[in-house]
Amino acid sequence: MNSVEILPKDDGFQDYGLVCAANEARFSAANYSEPLTAFTVGWKDSEKIEDLLNFVAPVVPVARRFEFKVADNNEPFLSETDDIRSIGSAFKRVEFTGTSVTSKTYNKGLTIRVDHDDVAGDDWRERYVQLLLQRLYRNELRRAISALSGSAVSKNCVWGNTSGTPNPDADIRAELEAATNVTGIRPNRIIFGEGAWGMRSDAYDFQNNAGANRSAGLSLEELAGRLFVDEARVMGARYQDVSSKTAILGNEVYMFYARNGVMKDEPSNIKRFVTPVDGGSMFRVYVDERSKFSDITVEHYSNIVVTSTIGISKLVVSAS
Repeated sequence: MNSVEILPKDDGFQDYGLVCAANEARFSAANYSEPLTAFTVGWKDSEKIEDLLNFVAPVVPVARRFEFKVADNNEPFLSETDDIRSIGSAFKRVEFTGTSVTSKTYNKGLTIRVDHDDVAGDDWRERYVQLLLQRLYRNELRRAISALSGSAVSKNCVWGNTSGTPNPDADIRAELEAATNVTGIRPNRIIFGEGAWGMRSDAYDFQNNAGANRSAGLSLEELAGRLFVDEARVMGARYQDVSSKTAILGNEVYMFYARNGVMKDEPSNIKRFVTPVDGGSMFRVYVDERSKFSDITVEHYSNIVVTSTIGISKLVVSAS
């Protein structure tokens, strides 16, 4: 997994158009923009990075400091034969334990300096806020994939046209069944890197028989149904590396358990804990207006946590 880009600090002297790591010391109530903060609530991400992020790491609203419980995966599946109550006695008491973990959400944000000679139209502030929102969501998506990668049980697979008759879906099914045997809960989400999805298609196309052609023609919805999971997706999102565009998720497939609208102690593998700010918004916007330029800052509070490492699977795919 590529490391997250290290941004220059916002020291008040950055170049125009340069995105910097936001400096909390420069925020003030006078610079807070209520209209632009409200704009972030209704804003829709055209690149659908937020949607991908919520698929990988569902949102859980919490206070700045919070506590969650890492449950013992074995306890929900315990069974006994001594659940018969004797006359005059109480039923056997069942107690679920778990490790309580204290954590917090981190203040994250970006600042951009905009020269007034470079702006056009009345909505230029909204357009720069949108640019920062997309970048913040992209940063979070990279963190979420990195968290999955660091906790997954990894296996190498060859899905190419020189490896006999590969069956990519059978490889995925085997990983799903292995994870279910360990956790008792079948992973319900699969996310393919664009490269892995392409090699899956190539492997079936090369075989050119009725069964392979049928598998190659499956939609993501049909594939999810065939594998008994809730949803499967392909991620093609990229970020700018040192010299080129790099896929956030490449030749890899992840299988994990997650649900939207969850509570902090619900048994999803990964969660994105967020602290809402004013009016329930996930972001605050500050604008420091000067005579010839404006500094626009977007901040938020979040922490992406793998709350259960059990059952996260990863296939690293190659063509040969």
